[in-house]
Amino acid sequence: MAADPFILFDRWLEEARSAEINDPEAMALATADRSGQPAVRMVLLKGHGADGFVFYTNERSAKGEQLAANPQAALLFHWKTLRRQVRIEGPVERTTAAEADTYFASRARDSQLGAWASDQSRPLDRRDTFEARFEQVKQQLEGKEVPRPPHWGGFRVIPERVEFWSDRPYRLHERRLFTLGDGSWSEGLLYP
Repeated sequence: MAADPFILFDRWLEEARSAEINDPEAMALATADRSGQPAVRMVLLKGHGADGFVFYTNERSAKGEQLAANPQAALLFHWKTLRRQVRIEGPVERTTAAEADTYFASRARDSQLGAWASDQSRPLDRRDTFEARFEQVKQQLEGKEVPRPPHWGGFRVIPERVEFWSDRPYRLHERRLFTLGDGSWSEGLLYP
């Protein structure tokens, strides 16, 4: 047993980076709106540590609006090759503008331009409309650095519960649950 879920997560993520063919940093993000209507989608982990698990998005997207209304989330990493998953639950806070700027600057230029061209999660009449907007933004910013859009930033899920699930024969799985209380982590097991 480990006393720190972040040490175990780092070990598992490193193993996933070696074993998973595509996107070992992919995680399902579950949110709910003000009324409690749930939604889930895949996002990419862009940073993690004892302070939380970070991803970036258009803050006007469905997930951004849901997190503004109800700043709680759940994450799920599923590493099928390793037959493991990690579930994380907790409150959400926005990253600092400096963190968002740093990450945005590291993105490929076309990804940066796409953040300006896309009204993420809004209805789109046809693909040509988006492609034309992308080309327009590309021409406007040709030869210039692409600034981070004011509506684009990061979110940090601050874990209060972290569950490590390992597949076992006959569905006799192992489930290790870390729970945060009074500033320290406690670990226990769950029935499969």
